[in-house]
Amino acid sequence: MIIKQIINNNVIFVADDNGHEMVLMGRGIGFGKKAGDNPDVARVEKLFARFDQKQMSMLKRLAEEIPYEHLHIANEIINYAQVSLGKKLDESLFIALTDHLNFAISRSKQGIVLPNAMLWEIRHYYNREYRIGIEALAIVKRYLRVELPDDEAGFVAMHILNSELNLGMEQANAMTRMIQDVLNIVQYHFRIMINEESLDYERFVTHLKFFIQRTMHETQPQIWEKNMQDLIRIQYEESYKCAKKIAAYMKRTTPYSVPDEELIYLTVHIQRLLLTSKQLDG
Repeated sequence: MIIKQIINNNVIFVADDNGHEMVLMGRGIGFGKKAGDNPDVARVEKLFARFDQKQMSMLKRLAEEIPYEHLHIANEIINYAQVSLGKKLDESLFIALTDHLNFAISRSKQGIVLPNAMLWEIRHYYNREYRIGIEALAIVKRYLRVELPDDEAGFVAMHILNSELNLGMEQANAMTRMIQDVLNIVQYHFRIMINEESLDYERFVTHLKFFIQRTMHETQPQIWEKNMQDLIRIQYEESYKCAKKIAAYMKRTTPYSVPDEELIYLTVHIQRLLLTSKQLDG
């Protein structure tokens, strides 16, 4: 592996023995080095190998324009998120999150607060991601002694969600509204108060996130056997009727249609949600 370009003391552009280009990040990794040298791999904190040319250019710009501490903080938050969620997040999250955090920290120092209009929804529907956002604020405070408002935890959560589901910010906002509408449909159909503290609620919202993502990308889940589909329709008749209402809502408000297989998945998850929900009087 040889260095092709020193971006700054902490970020370098390299090529491996097969000519594959990548960016290495680490405190002092570029100090005293020049093009053609071998990098000190012991200093590598983060390796970016799957970026396209545009992403590489954006990463170089960030490395040149913002403090290394902000890059390090973003990387620590992403590592924490991946452990918390038990999954690998797309590398492009690093660029979006670093850029956002840099502006958030700058705004905070100027006493400017950017309200998050969707904070309530994010806290309720994406609780795992929101908790990661809260930890992100603690990481920022630990390194920089800067206290960011809870609104920023919501923004971090949305960046995490976008990376999880491969959505743009506009799609993520649309998904949040859809989840709220779907939960309202379920509550009105059964006249129940959903227990938002229950594990079944968290499972249901998680299912809705991936259900809406699949619908947006027009992909289908594994096909159920017809006998099983028929059994679920009969056994969970009311939950299936509710699932049909959700499908009608999706058709009315989006360009997407819900396939039969998704209706069965929804039916099963609705049925499970009913177990921990409280029936309303009247």
